[in-house]
Amino acid sequence: MIRHSDIVTAQQSPCRRSLVRNLSRHRFAKHTLSSAELMGSVQRLTALILGPPGGGKGTISKKLLKDFNFLHLSTGDVLRRHVQNQTAVGKAAQTYMIRGALVPDNVIVDLVVAELASKGHVPRLLLDGFPRTIPQALALEPHVSIDVVIDLDIPDQTIIERISNRWIHAASGRTYAYDYNPPKQKGVDDVTGEPLVQREDDKEETVKARLEQYKQITTPLVDHYRYQGTLATFSGTESDVIYPHVKAHLDAFLAGRSQE
Repeated sequence: MIRHSDIVTAQQSPCRRSLVRNLSRHRFAKHTLSSAELMGSVQRLTALILGPPGGGKGTISKKLLKDFNFLHLSTGDVLRRHVQNQTAVGKAAQTYMIRGALVPDNVIVDLVVAELASKGHVPRLLLDGFPRTIPQALALEPHVSIDVVIDLDIPDQTIIERISNRWIHAASGRTYAYDYNPPKQKGVDDVTGEPLVQREDDKEETVKARLEQYKQITTPLVDHYRYQGTLATFSGTESDVIYPHVKAHLDAFLAGRSQE
């Protein structure tokens, strides 16, 4: 469990900039709502969620989508779809992917902007997976103004235990976790009696390496948004305990915006 005093460090400055909306040819135009419009429409909000692998980011994102009616933009999902559909941006990204190279930041930014342009007016947007670095954040800022950055601070040991407890039955894909969904017999699939295996990604050494890489990449980005005054850090071990504080923070942000 987590102490309430540990749950949130919110460093959100009051309603900094108008959210940039209404795309045209990969450009946004600012749109200012009157008080009457604001009362009768969905209040605008763009949020970015950051969190280490295995830290519950997916669980909290699902709750945010339900409670705040966000458009969820996961760059990994969008990239795969654009490549599959052979869009102009997808083709550009594919030229790097087939060589095993990282897709450049400018291509990813074009991908995000093109995706939003295809959606039309987007009152609420949840960015997931991008930006991940300072160069990516700076490249995105001319196109998208981020109001709130949700930073999930989960202890490494919690994540290591959570992920390294996973074992699978390779043939069926059945997944077991020794902390909450263990097999009836240790190391054996309940249905077939065949041995369970652990994926390479779930091994403790691999998880530790991924967490260290995440910190090296993300810490400067966290500092960047803290300096901007948009960062809110939520610390804990359980998503169901953390989420009410995330929701309360966004509710307070929107309440403050409505009083502008």
